[in-house]
Amino acid sequence: MAERIFEEFGTDYRVELVPGSGGVFEVEVDGRLVFSKKETGRHADYDTDVGAPPEVGLGMAG
Repeated sequence: MAERIFEEFGTDYRVELVPGSGGVFEVEVDGRLVFSKKETGRHADYDTDVGAPPEVGLGMAG
């Protein structure tokens, strides 16, 4: 999934992968949390949770 994120957003947004621990997987766009495995309790689906423009909300309410 990291490769797809870099390919799709790497030139339009600041993309940084930060290793976590305990199975935590979070995606932030311009400092805004757009997906959190810890909050949702499930693995991310690229097309549903990550592969949409930030204006759409990227899979997390709020």
